[in-house]
Amino acid sequence: MKLYEILKNQLKKENNFVTDKGELKKWVVIGKARNYDPILIKLLLENNTLKEKFFVKVEGTLIFKQEEFITFMEMKNYLNDSYTQYKNKIGLTIDGKYLKQLNEVALVWPYKDCVLEGGQTKEEQKREEIFFNEILAQDEITQLFEPKVLTNAKVYDKEGKHPFTGFTRDAELNKKRGLPEDTITDNLIIKGNNLLALHSLKKEFAGKVKLIYIDPPYNTGGDSFGYNDKFNRSSWLTFMKNRLQIAKTLLTKDGSIIVQLDWNEIHYAKVLMDSIFGENCFRNEIIWVYHGPGSPKMKQYNRKHDNLLWYSNSNENWVFNGNNVRMASEVHVGGFNNEMNADISGKYTSKGKIPEDWWELGRTKDEFIEEMASLFDEYEKIQNKDWWKFAVAARIRVDGKKRSGYLTEKPYKLIERIIKAHTNKNDIVLDFFAGSGTTGYVADYLERQYIMIEQLDNTLQIINNRFTGKKYIYFELKKYNEAFIEKIQEAETTDELLAIWEQMKERSFINYNVDLKKQEEHIEEFKQLSIDEQKQHLIEILDKNQLYVNLSSMNDKDFECTEEEKQVTNDFYKIKK
Repeated sequence: MKLYEILKNQLKKENNFVTDKGELKKWVVIGKARNYDPILIKLLLENNTLKEKFFVKVEGTLIFKQEEFITFMEMKNYLNDSYTQYKNKIGLTIDGKYLKQLNEVALVWPYKDCVLEGGQTKEEQKREEIFFNEILAQDEITQLFEPKVLTNAKVYDKEGKHPFTGFTRDAELNKKRGLPEDTITDNLIIKGNNLLALHSLKKEFAGKVKLIYIDPPYNTGGDSFGYNDKFNRSSWLTFMKNRLQIAKTLLTKDGSIIVQLDWNEIHYAKVLMDSIFGENCFRNEIIWVYHGPGSPKMKQYNRKHDNLLWYSNSNENWVFNGNNVRMASEVHVGGFNNEMNADISGKYTSKGKIPEDWWELGRTKDEFIEEMASLFDEYEKIQNKDWWKFAVAARIRVDGKKRSGYLTEKPYKLIERIIKAHTNKNDIVLDFFAGSGTTGYVADYLERQYIMIEQLDNTLQIINNRFTGKKYIYFELKKYNEAFIEKIQEAETTDELLAIWEQMKERSFINYNVDLKKQEEHIEEFKQLSIDEQKQHLIEILDKNQLYVNLSSMNDKDFECTEEEKQVTNDFYKIKK
């Protein structure tokens, strides 16, 4: 007999614990437990199974494990009560305890304790994000985060592309930066789901990354940056929580993380990051103003800045190179950089042509020049103070031109300032929302090691073109069920989906809860669904633990891993043959 059945039968011996319909009054029992009710304690002690489970002997005295008993009762509420009542509680816990048990203030949302896979492979797909652990047991979720097999590894340098021969582990360099001598010292660009890629990085880079900078989806309701940027807030928070939790494990003790967002989610992100990194590790909020006031016809103040949240991994020690970010030559206002400098008298002298974007600041040209001169005069007075709030930059294209190339949301100078402030030469910088690769590009010329993760094919092509001549190693997470998901998304007809279903039966991993016989019996009903519903159904029945090939399955013949894949995987994870 299951423990709950034993407990229920025992407690029903007390009439006050039972409803007129013979059901257990669980909330009454929980109340009694909080007050160490003698009748409840006596009933529990009378049954050996319950005594062993809910009591511990300390020097001959039995102690009631109150919290464990209450938690057990609350977690069993869904068995006989309405499903809706239970479902509404999903995520409303802190460290396994319901909010009503605590007096703390916390950020909670539906499905807080779930995992959101997210990501996409083609910009035009804009596919909806998928919850997939609503039906997974905890041990299966652990399997989901296993390190993955690596594939398609290539080495790039100034001479072009070369076959992968091995990762570099420069012992002398690692000694200088205080890392284990066998740490990988190559720059890395990784293609794959960033959540699962982060878990794969953990084995090699846990506690070794000095700075994480990310520019994640802003949840604007639009589709900016080529990412799926259409989340509801619950989904977005789950998406971010999953990634920030694993990201924290990669930071050095004196490392920092910078998360850049705008008004849509910055306030929720602050509370979320407080819970993950600790309120006492919040160092600062940096404001980046990227354009001036809007049209006079606007009915509100213009939204003209992004917010960067800076958290250190420790409240005792962190890197901040203040002198490296307080250089007058780096002041960057509205695209107005050191091409123009103030002379000693405060007048402005141009070494090049006047920038074309001065009018965005709502001033005449003369007013603009006067203000810039004043700013530089003022800077001389405050150069020993923290002036992050003055950091202003203009959006530019990756090739440095204003009307050509691929538009990057974040200019070099902004990223340069962050990397200089929070790292030293040869430190490791990680960006797992790589986008067009600005973080890695800047880290490279600042002589930092970089790791970037990206999933979009077209964005990776931009990075590849942009990094011509630079030295790095590229590899991918080896797909399995993810490849079927991509096929499903690309299908345009029911016949195509039925053909994919036949392939899935032969080669994919299907969720163990799916009855294949019944699926076949109801295939005609499947055909009556809309094309989107058909796609959703086929994706849902795939086992999400097998999106990519797990390291533990590398030698399984079903996954057909090549010798080249085994070589790069063994080398990365330091597995001896």
